[in-house]
Amino acid sequence: MRSFAPLADAAARVLVLGSMPGVESLRAGQYYAHPRNAFWRIMGDLVGAAPELAYPARVRQLQAAGIALWDVLAACVREGSLDADIDPDSIITNDLPAFFARHPRITHVFFNGATAERCFRIHVQPALEAGALRLQRLPSTSPAHAALDYRRKLTAWRAVLRAL
Repeated sequence: MRSFAPLADAAARVLVLGSMPGVESLRAGQYYAHPRNAFWRIMGDLVGAAPELAYPARVRQLQAAGIALWDVLAACVREGSLDADIDPDSIITNDLPAFFARHPRITHVFFNGATAERCFRIHVQPALEAGALRLQRLPSTSPAHAALDYRRKLTAWRAVLRAL
């Protein structure tokens, strides 16, 4: 499976990185398309990119707030949508060093869950200038990550606003 192009413009100051879109997102051609994924609900509460808006309007809201969106992985082999099912030998990462060179205003990277962070630290971070970016893992917005309720996830994700 293959990821999407980044959602970013020249004004981006924050990058949110997932691991790889799930089956529902790939089918819809939209980031975080699964109706139980909390990402758009959280972005609605933070920057007005609510799930009730049409997808292009949500994307515009993110960009207006200075938030870029992408995935660490460009391609991988995975049955289903769970990150745990990604074949580690199949991982191909997106060219994040080139992305950061094209988006020099980005100072913070927020990982949507542990797999995104782990893949970034293993496959991408060694190619980056040390200390150039502030990195922080946030709780996954996936419905598979039910350890935290919505309120606690939203509280953690407020870190994105503080970075803007």
